[in-house]
Amino acid sequence: MARMSAEERRESVIRAAITEFARGGYNGTSTEAIAKRVGVSQPYLFRLFKNKRELFLAAAMRCLEETPAAFADALEVRPDSSPLEAMAAAYMTLIDDRDKLLMQMQMYVAVASAEAAGDHEFGERIRAGWARIWDQANIAFAGDGKETADFLGCGMLINVLVALGFPEDHRVWSGLGMSELKVAKGPQVSGVSEVSEASGG
Repeated sequence: MARMSAEERRESVIRAAITEFARGGYNGTSTEAIAKRVGVSQPYLFRLFKNKRELFLAAAMRCLEETPAAFADALEVRPDSSPLEAMAAAYMTLIDDRDKLLMQMQMYVAVASAEAAGDHEFGERIRAGWARIWDQANIAFAGDGKETADFLGCGMLINVLVALGFPEDHRVWSGLGMSELKVAKGPQVSGVSEVSEASGG
């Protein structure tokens, strides 16, 4: 079996960090758990990332970078769809990965906690990454700030409903056009069915 390069190992560590931080949060996740998931020693982990903070930021930025990339791909692949339909379907596919959804939620908690403690630097890169998501959506909506806000607001609501495990037939989904998104994306939307089954819903 061929040995992984340093870049491949780094990629494995970022993926493992997303999973561990998504489930345990910044403060509740140890670098030991991440190293164990990858199958490397902690000293090797710290050769790739100097500390837990840097590793968390790398995991956070990976999730933030994937969203505007998914929007851009969707707009290119589905030129006949409206920007809302194309980007919404792309986002639903993206958060089918529950760890990425929960990592996103953990980012907000980590930044808010850092801000409360007086650490304003921690959230700078995460805020910049989120702003790029807004910029990508705003360009797609031809600079219409209200459409951009409505789209991203619905996305945040979907994040909450999926994270809380609401089954897709629950009344809280009304008004979100889930049936249209199912047609656009496929039979399963944003992990709702999977979450519902896991929660006994």
